[in-house]
This record gives sequence, C-alpha cells and structure tokens, in this order.
Amino acid sequence: MESHAFAAAPAGSPRLESLPVEPLLTSEFDADPGSVYERLRRTHGPVAPVGLMGVPVWLVLDYREVLEVLRGESTWRRDVRHWRARAEGRLPKDWPLLAGYEVRQTMFLDDDEHRAARGTYHSAMRPFQDGHTPVGWEMRAAVARYADELIAMLAAESGTTGFADLAAQYTRPLLLMVTTKLFGCPVELGDEMVMDLWRMLDGGPDAGPATARASAAMTRLAAHRRAVPGEDLTSYMLLSDPTLSDEQLGRELFMNAVYLNDITGNMVCNTLLEVLLGNATVRRSLSAGLIGETVNRAALVSPPVANLCFRFAARDVRLGNYWVRAGDIVSPSVAAAHHDLLAIGTSHIVDSTISTRAHLAWGAGPHQCPSAARELASMIVSTAVGRVFDHFTKAELTLPPDQLPWRSGPVVRGLRLLPVRYELSDQSSALRRVPAPRRGEEPVPSAGDAGDRQASGLLAALRRLMFGARRAH
Repeated sequence: MESHAFAAAPAGSPRLESLPVEPLLTSEFDADPGSVYERLRRTHGPVAPVGLMGVPVWLVLDYREVLEVLRGESTWRRDVRHWRARAEGRLPKDWPLLAGYEVRQTMFLDDDEHRAARGTYHSAMRPFQDGHTPVGWEMRAAVARYADELIAMLAAESGTTGFADLAAQYTRPLLLMVTTKLFGCPVELGDEMVMDLWRMLDGGPDAGPATARASAAMTRLAAHRRAVPGEDLTSYMLLSDPTLSDEQLGRELFMNAVYLNDITGNMVCNTLLEVLLGNATVRRSLSAGLIGETVNRAALVSPPVANLCFRFAARDVRLGNYWVRAGDIVSPSVAAAHHDLLAIGTSHIVDSTISTRAHLAWGAGPHQCPSAARELASMIVSTAVGRVFDHFTKAELTLPPDQLPWRSGPVVRGLRLLPVRYELSDQSSALRRVPAPRRGEEPVPSAGDAGDRQASGLLAALRRLMFGARRAH
C-alpha cells in the first residue's frame, strides 16, 4: 500500500495494543448497549479502546468524531489491506469478522476504484429507485402487493384477531420476496441465504463458511443472468459494466443482499417497535401520514446498524483523547453517536423535523449508501410499515419491552422476534383470505411477471417457516 509522509504520534502516547481493553460483546451489551456506550464515554471520552472478539479496536462514540471518520476518506480507509495487525499476522486464527472484509467489493474499496464501482452500482439501481420507470413502478407495486399477501396469510391462518410475530412472519419473508424480484434470483436462494448473511454479520464460528456459501450462491446467480438476462438488478449491473466477471458481480450482489435483507429488515422492525412502544413523536408523525418522517425518527432512536464498517487509519491522527496510529482499526458507532446527539438537547432534537435527517443509518461521506439505494430502501421500509397500520386497527406487544430478544452483535442490533396481538380493520383487503395450498399442490401464481411467480412460490415455501412451529402466547 502507499506510504504516507506524516509526522508520527508524540512519544509516550499509548498504542492501542498496549491499552487495557474491556470486551464489548457482553451480556450487559446485549441487554443495554446504551449504558455500555455511556460508561465508555465517561471513562475515555469520544473514543474508547475495546476488545472485539479478542482484537483491540478503537470504538468511536461521539457524533462529531463519528462524522469526522465517515467523511475523512483520505485519512480513514476502507480497504482492509491498510490494517496493520492483519498485515503483520497478529490476528487470532480464523477471526470471524475478517471473512466479510476480505470480500473485494465496492464497500471495501477506496479512491478511484471505489468511485468507479459505485458509479456502476448507482447506474444499475437507479431505474428501480425511480417510480416513473416501468421497473421502478413495478417494484413499488410489488412491495405493496407482497406486504398485502403476507398480511392476508396471517388472516387466513389466525383470523381477524390473533397473534403474529412481525419479524419472522412479515418482515423477513417480505424482504426475501423483494430480493427474489430485485435480483432475479431463483427461489432456492431464499431463506438459507439470509441465514448465512446473519452468520457472517454476527461473527459466529461459522462466519467464514457462511460467507463463502452466500458469495458462491450470488456468483451462480450472476452466471445465470448473464446467460438469461431479465428486468432485474443483476442484469442491469451487467449492462452498466459488461466487463464484470461472474465472481465480481457475485461479490456485489452478496453485499447488497446483506443490506437489503438484514439492514433494511432491521429498520422495518425497529420502526414498528417504536410505534408499538408508544414513542410519542414517532406516533405523531405516523398519525400525520408522514411515513418517511416516522422511519427517520425510529432510525435516530434505534438505528438498524449499531456500528458501521471498520475504517483503518492511513496516518497517525488525533481522535478524541487518543492518538490513533497508522494502520489501527476504528469502528464508528452509529448507535453511540445517536445517543450522544439526543443527549445534547433531548426535547429539541426529538421534536425537530429537520433534526431527524441527521441520523447516520445510511452512513455519511463518500462511502454512504448510494442515493438510489437509499431511496429504494426507504420506499421498502415506508411501504412495509405503512401497510401494517393500514390493515391493523390494533397491534400491541405481547412481551414486556425489556423481554424482547435482540440479536446484538458487532455490527447490527435487530429483533429476533416482534410478537404482537392484532386486530384487522373491517376494511382490510386481508379479509379476503388466501387459501392454503393442499399437500402436493402447486401454489397458484399471482398476476405479474416471472419475478412475481417466483415470489409466489417463495411465499408458499415460507409457510412452514412462518406457521410450522407457532409459539404459544
């Protein structure tokens, strides 16, 4: 990598690897990450040394410093080859979080290489973001249709009043159906692919094999769409850059699947939760019909990505109360930054419409989520949340908020389940129940193109996942 002629940190300033660190991922963090962030801030200031699965990492806690890292592309690099501990072979063997960062993909590139790859992606994604194009209009219609089908399935199984897990029975299959359509992928890539994405993000012992499986599945999809192009993102990526190999395109699809299924899904559930918890400002924006504002407010209070992708210092630089050395690893914490932002002036920040746009759920700076992808994800979340409250006249949690199980890891914080008791509106189209296919029967495809027929098959395949082992309430 390029060397940098900058002055070194002052003599005597502590190095990351020499500092005592407390593990970040503890039972306390799982239960209440906010209190952990606050304790670290009181002890260390805006930047704290922590242990992440046996590796020391600088965790950036304050909003101003997080923005500095996100915006400072020349100082804070995304390419994992800048990481000194990795280059020197000092990482634990099979460190589970490394697998995702070894994927050579747009998210982990810098400078011209990053801008070129980002331009290809934006060009391919833009037609789906634009509601005035045929594929953009159809994508919007499909998301609403899928949401209605899933709620109709709940009605068919549980009646006009009943119990549902809005994470497993609504959000997760909805995002799978959207992925199937957007990517033009076969049904068999569905649920197991998402589980592999979870395994990678959670950094479990099988993160490496899970990453390889998901990436290989996306590579097969790229090869399929090269031979049989369609009106889907995979085919549009190939049109935007015909030089992409199947492996390169597979890597791009792989990371997009992470964001579409896991991050966007978390945003749906977190927004629903804030409404169900009775967050006054979130409920106010929803009742006023400001769905986009509802999503922004929920993203500020409960961001779907707790800690953004690592950065690596290109030179020695002062950050907070510490000197970060060239090659050190830095983790910008969106969750901690939002906590800091809200603490600056709670009533003013929460009640200000403009302030909610300061959330960092999409990142910031040169590596923030591309605008076309942000618009598409916002549409998906707004539609998913809006459809729930269009169909339900009543929905309330069936567990106390402090007993909700969270999937809390080094990157995401998302609900494992969102159990509710619901009542359907008398005007809900879900009252026209969807009959369950009989054993051995093929599901009747819904109207639309091949993508919808695939989604219909996926909907039937998900029935066992959704209703096969219904938990008692």
